[in-house]
Amino acid sequence: MSESSINSLLENLKNPDENVRKQATEELWRIWFYQKGISGMERLGRTQMLLERGETAQAEALLTQIIREQPDFAEAWNRRAVLYYLLKQYQKSRDDCQQVIRLNPIHFGALHGLGLCYMALGDYQAAITAFRRALEIQPYSLINQKFILECTARLS
Repeated sequence: MSESSINSLLENLKNPDENVRKQATEELWRIWFYQKGISGMERLGRTQMLLERGETAQAEALLTQIIREQPDFAEAWNRRAVLYYLLKQYQKSRDDCQQVIRLNPIHFGALHGLGLCYMALGDYQAAITAFRRALEIQPYSLINQKFILECTARLS
């Protein structure tokens, strides 16, 4: 996918038309999941099936193996961040979110996740910063706006 196509999708995330935003969001997720082709997508799918069966240790092991083999696969890092968050391992999740953002600075999902981690860790100022960065990419994201308000209230 060319940089101009990505930029076009990013612009569409700012479009007042909800359908345009939804399509752009779905397309960006598709691009991220298929970064390493069909085989990469299938491996991520296997980790999701393990998670759905409650086999979190196996899912973590497979994600860690994928990351070791393909350290530039941002979505593998993101999937592991989600897993750690679900396991309430917020520091590990935060660290993986930060790696996703280093690899893919426009990853609004990882920015949102980073904000959630900081909220869970009680660092509301850092959470606000992460949610604001996510809003720069997805300005219509009501959940990020809501969390900014919650964090601001907790600071006062």
